Amino acid sequence: MLSKTKINFIISLQKKKVREEERLFVIEGDKMVREFLAANVTVRMLVGKPEFLNSIPLPMKQDISEIIQASYDDLKKISSLKTPHNALAVVEMPEAKPDPSIPDKELTVVLDTVQDPGNFGTIIRAAGWFGIKNIYCSPDCVDIFNPKVIQASMGAILHVNVFYTDLKVFLASARKNNLRIYGAVMEGESIYSCKLEPNGILVLGNESKGISDELIPYITVRIMIPGSGGALPGIDSLNVGMAASVIFSEFARRKSGE
Repeated sequence: MLSKTKINFIISLQKKKVREEERLFVIEGDKMVREFLAANVTVRMLVGKPEFLNSIPLPMKQDISEIIQASYDDLKKISSLKTPHNALAVVEMPEAKPDPSIPDKELTVVLDTVQDPGNFGTIIRAAGWFGIKNIYCSPDCVDIFNPKVIQASMGAILHVNVFYTDLKVFLASARKNNLRIYGAVMEGESIYSCKLEPNGILVLGNESKGISDELIPYITVRIMIPGSGGALPGIDSLNVGMAASVIFSEFARRKSGE
């Protein structure tokens, strides 16, 4: 049974402060819950309709601390979505241990003040799809464990490492190691004609302000995504999630030699 205490606790995890204190976050959806269970992450609590819980193989359920059957109305009370799925899980946060050395044989993504959860989740999902393993974020980026970020990433956080760090220090170190630092800006060289190396740093900026003035001096190559010939009414740019997907795709295409 899903008690009132459990309901209040799960709802409280929608707040960043509580998530950090408890070191727990929430995932929702049949597919995502199954993926997390298969990945052997530590699931503290699994809440779901009886038919969903019965469909999970016993070995996957053995290490879950608490499994609670719930009705649709119960799930609606604890879900952050307008229409709840058949299952929800409370998961332990992984210990983020960034490698002190900057990866120099692959593309690494840097996010500067990306604050929209949907954009952030989309970027993580695209990074996972294109094989990008590491994303470094400024401390004022949206929290990776925000429910909307988790939902938009669709399980990609299982495959992409996300770290929060001082980007000035990070980029200064990258420059010292002679890594190319690409910056996505409104005025730069087209990604389709620019020379793109398979390794280096790609900096993506805030949804409305772009890359911070303090980070611009670290950029060595300014790149942009050309449109159809100019801004259109209501469309003056791509949002950062869409732009990231396009740029990741072009780097991947060049790397494959196509």
